[in-house]
Amino acid sequence: MAMAETSGREALAAWPSVARLSASGVALVLALPADSLPRVLHWGADPGPSSEAVLLDLELSSRPALATNGVDAGVAVSVLPESWTGWTGTPGLSGHRQGAAWSPRFVPVSVDVNAVDGAGGAVVVRAEDRIAELELTIVMQLLPSGLLRMRAGLTNVGSESYVLEWLQLALPVPTYADELLDLAGRWAKERVPQTRPFVVGGHVREGRRGRTGADAATVLVAGERGLDFDRGEAWGVHVAFSGNHRMSAERAYSGERLLLGGELLLPGEVVLAEGERYEGPWLYAAHGAGLDALAGRFHEYLRSRPGHPTSPRPVVMNVWEAVYFDHELDALCDLATLAADVGVERFVLDDGWFGGRRNDRAGLGDWHVSDDVWGDGRLHKLVARVRELGMQFGLWFEPEMVNLDSAVARANPEWVLQVPGRMPVEARHQQVLDLSHPGAYAHVRDSIVGLVREYGIDFIKWDHNRDLVDAGSTRTGRPGVHEQTLRTYALIDEILAACPQLEIESCSSGGARVDLGILERTDRVWASDCIDARERQQIQRWTAQLLPPELVGSHVGADRAHTTGRRLDLSFRAATALFGHFGIEWDLREASPAERAELAAWVAFYREHRDLVHAGRVVRRDLEGGDLWLHGAVRPGADEALYAVTVRERHVTWPPGRARLPGLDPTSTYHVRPSGPPELAQPFDPGVHPAWWRDGVHLTGAVLRDVGVQLPALHPDQAALIHVEVCR
Repeated sequence: MAMAETSGREALAAWPSVARLSASGVALVLALPADSLPRVLHWGADPGPSSEAVLLDLELSSRPALATNGVDAGVAVSVLPESWTGWTGTPGLSGHRQGAAWSPRFVPVSVDVNAVDGAGGAVVVRAEDRIAELELTIVMQLLPSGLLRMRAGLTNVGSESYVLEWLQLALPVPTYADELLDLAGRWAKERVPQTRPFVVGGHVREGRRGRTGADAATVLVAGERGLDFDRGEAWGVHVAFSGNHRMSAERAYSGERLLLGGELLLPGEVVLAEGERYEGPWLYAAHGAGLDALAGRFHEYLRSRPGHPTSPRPVVMNVWEAVYFDHELDALCDLATLAADVGVERFVLDDGWFGGRRNDRAGLGDWHVSDDVWGDGRLHKLVARVRELGMQFGLWFEPEMVNLDSAVARANPEWVLQVPGRMPVEARHQQVLDLSHPGAYAHVRDSIVGLVREYGIDFIKWDHNRDLVDAGSTRTGRPGVHEQTLRTYALIDEILAACPQLEIESCSSGGARVDLGILERTDRVWASDCIDARERQQIQRWTAQLLPPELVGSHVGADRAHTTGRRLDLSFRAATALFGHFGIEWDLREASPAERAELAAWVAFYREHRDLVHAGRVVRRDLEGGDLWLHGAVRPGADEALYAVTVRERHVTWPPGRARLPGLDPTSTYHVRPSGPPELAQPFDPGVHPAWWRDGVHLTGAVLRDVGVQLPALHPDQAALIHVEVCR
């Protein structure tokens, strides 16, 4: 559909009645009434180009019979549901002007349609309610990946303040979307999938932690019954916001099924004075056949961004689980030497280098190098040694937090988010620094920029270790989560503008800030504080529902996991870390020479294959009733792939059967062989390995897809790697 733009009610004859956006096999078809907000006629698989007459008939064919005891004209649910239409479900806008203007009726005043068939496009609708004195803007973009994103903005044009309670957008899904899937979790066990029927009523996932949350839904999916990685039509939404948020699935008595999302505002948090505007976060929405296709929409979009990391993701060593707060120059130089010997490319000094920070009870917020530990130029000496060994240097910060036992908190108690008359309950002995206070904001910004420039820091691990409880502003007396989130974004943006070479990791008690809002300005996330490879298999498997592996930090820990006490083979720990942004979190001084040699082989293997893993299409499957998991990366063009099969549980029958390898070109012939560091290859064992494991086989993509290959007889918590490459 060509671009159409109309402004003013006098030009109704030229007003576009329908619009169609299409890209990458997805179509969004909108009805654009002249007297009400747009509504979705179709969002899903692209049925192909249609004339305007056909699209108008699609609108006609979508009107239901007046079979319920409802309003006489029938309810038309728009992308911002409104109560005046007779809709008795959740409205898209809630607010008031001292009890008035509580049920607005928006009428469009302009619509801008810019569509290129097959390449996406955008629809922007501007509407107003002159009686309520509100103006609304809704933006809908279908990106080239087929990912849809939407956002709404509200302006108060009246002289009296308008109290905004929420602003959220909605997308309909068809009546055969009978199942809901989202994620739950907790610290060190993030992203646990959960499913339920899509029954009448609401399934509401609210985040009230002031950060995304380890228990966040992440992507809320509605799909066909039996939805799996490779089957079932699915629709999913994600709120790209790092503060409080709400996602919900709502099924009305009249049959409508909606997915909704937006920011969750605390009471009185946003009060719009005359002329002030609230801009909601982006609501991202994906459609696909199966969960892998759904995830692929997000991955393709993220990889297409101008700011997406393009350099090879360096092997990281973080020293937290090696030394904790015990910082000593010679010991850390020894660790740096061992790290370089195994192939590490980025060395990160974690918590404990600043102020009076000898434990987690003091010093947070005093962002100056500790004289007790790193005085007399000792930190410069560590940085110089790291660089001499050919590695980048990274440093840990927790910029949004403060210990009350710190110089900055003692001097500036008003910089702490709090309810008047009381301090919030402590968490990890810390409070939250109010970044909406100009002095606090400038203190953090100038401290970080100064240290980055002085030490030539390449990378920041940006941590955030507590929920925002009773997070009120001493300046306004109102809740401060909304403003804190926006100021955090602005702070990161300013630091990156001043230090453009810097990369930043989003860490938040592990994986409690994983969302597309923070990833607009960071280069990876720390998926979990749990490095236990068995737990990480699940965490990474479901983090992939939103993020591609190059954005997910994944480290090899010690043989005994810090968080669980479980002992696992190095080969399993390394094979798990391979499918992410690979790193090490292990005191290599305690590793044997044989272990360090094995680790070096895995590091070399990662460096050889990271271009495949970090550009490939993610595939996931459950095998043997879910007792075995398959995941892998298939290079664009399907000429190469790397798969891992992990034994999760002992299956009722043994040995396992064949695994079908997804994502390949059915017409090509591939060389299929076992993979892994060649210097660690095990001799062929007919009691463990299938016959083809000895020399590999040559099979077509169709055979690999439909028939598969026999798997080795592994034990639980073991993994086998399979490499597939087109025969040249």
